Amino acid sequence: MKVSVIIPVYNEFRTFRQVLERVRRATLPEGCSMEIIVIDDGSTDGTAQMLREQAQTGIVVAHHSARNFGKGAALRTGIELASGDVVLIQDGDLEYDPQDYARVLEPIVKGGAEVVYGSRFLGATPAGMAFKNRLANRILTAAANLLYRAQITDEATAYKAFRASTLRQLRLECQRFEFCPEVTAKLRRLGYRIREVPISYNPRGIAEGKKIRAQDGVEALWTLVRYRVAPRRSLVRTAGAGLVSAREN
Repeated sequence: MKVSVIIPVYNEFRTFRQVLERVRRATLPEGCSMEIIVIDDGSTDGTAQMLREQAQTGIVVAHHSARNFGKGAALRTGIELASGDVVLIQDGDLEYDPQDYARVLEPIVKGGAEVVYGSRFLGATPAGMAFKNRLANRILTAAANLLYRAQITDEATAYKAFRASTLRQLRLECQRFEFCPEVTAKLRRLGYRIREVPISYNPRGIAEGKKIRAQDGVEALWTLVRYRVAPRRSLVRTAGAGLVSAREN
């Protein structure tokens, strides 16, 4: 089984070599191989040049955007480029540990899940996470559970893995950080169960390059609300429209 690791990156020159090395060394479930797809979303700090150098190794498929469109747009590009059976999302910083890949991927590889989220909150609350970030996560998770009966603990986690055929059914429109609520909403509207597994987490702040802001939290909440009432036919690509009626609301 081939795993496509998609990494959207914007001005992460200081840490990205280390991230890439960690991804390359990550342990996968038995029988899995990996492709790494890096989407440079208009970086201006030297990240683009570094990716061009890395692409020479044949390990990284790098796509460079001429300007910054947003994380969601970068992820949509990566999904189109992915050739794997499974798609796994990786942030371009050091908050998440690729050694958790095997844990996140195992339920899909074994055939027990279509979608798996790596939860930062199944154990104790991560040390060092800012109160406002914990509060935002709780609000978004509560909204996902209330609106979609998602039964999850971490809606905004970056570590999300999908069977590629499942993810490609969705008509994604995200531009910035609303990828997470959009996929959560649309998957649940189509009846997919979201499995969770515990993962580690090393929070960083704005001074260390964290880019999400308060307005992104508001947009995420609005995304959850608006897809609750959106017509079901608008949630899927035209080719997959026939699959909607076969699944619960």
